[in-house]
Amino acid sequence: MTSVFLRFPNGKAKALTLSYDDGVEQDIRLLNIMNRHGLKGTFNLNSGLYAPEGTVYPADRIHRRMTMSKSTEVYLNSGHEVAVHTLTHPYLDRLPSDRVVYEVMKDRENLEKQFGVIVKGMAYPYGNTSDQAVEAIKSCGIVYARTTVSTNTFDIPTDWLRMPTTCYHRSPALRKLTTTFLKECTDNRPYLFSLWGHSYDFDTNDSWHDIEVFAEQVGNRDDIWYATNMEIYEYVQDYNRLNFSVDGTLVQNPTGRTIWLFVNGKTLSVDPGKMIRIE
Repeated sequence: MTSVFLRFPNGKAKALTLSYDDGVEQDIRLLNIMNRHGLKGTFNLNSGLYAPEGTVYPADRIHRRMTMSKSTEVYLNSGHEVAVHTLTHPYLDRLPSDRVVYEVMKDRENLEKQFGVIVKGMAYPYGNTSDQAVEAIKSCGIVYARTTVSTNTFDIPTDWLRMPTTCYHRSPALRKLTTTFLKECTDNRPYLFSLWGHSYDFDTNDSWHDIEVFAEQVGNRDDIWYATNMEIYEYVQDYNRLNFSVDGTLVQNPTGRTIWLFVNGKTLSVDPGKMIRIE
């Protein structure tokens, strides 16, 4: 064995995920676009900032948070992930550790009760974090936390509690990155396109056409794995749990899912609990 590279489910070399914050009414239109094109993503919610039930916004209001009942209707059983965005959207890097823990744990608890799922993913409010905040959220059981850092690459994160993205959806580089992602041969290394933003931006900048075009370009393709942030995190963690013999001729999968890899120019799969020989 000379080289081993991760492959996503069904041997795909490319994956794409979206991540949107704040739980605003514009997410409804965005979800319709995503679903129509087979895209998947994560929606990061502030459970302490839901609009009061019965709220009717002025016609010119852009940032329109959903009520709790509406958010349940929109995200529950949608096939997309809900994740922590803290209770009240503070700057976590300016809070003492105990307040960070409260903001994260209370939001996590509320979302778990609301949606009946275990919530262990997160996006930092304002993208701000610090070493102290990272240690605090780790104690809350959070396994990944998305920042607003754009790498303009398709690299898989290595520090999941300071998780970067490929780019913001208003980035001038988006069009070029999209073209590269679709057309470039990945050779050996896998590609992950991670896009983030706020759906109310599409109203602010009258740019719904831009996300429609992006979704049409990247969606419904056989060569891309569409997944939530958590699905990608969990798959990568399981890939990293593969066991190899010293001489590299055997690989064993101790996880509960099929793992795919690219070895010496060949795409291979290892079923749960199985061991295969690498030619």
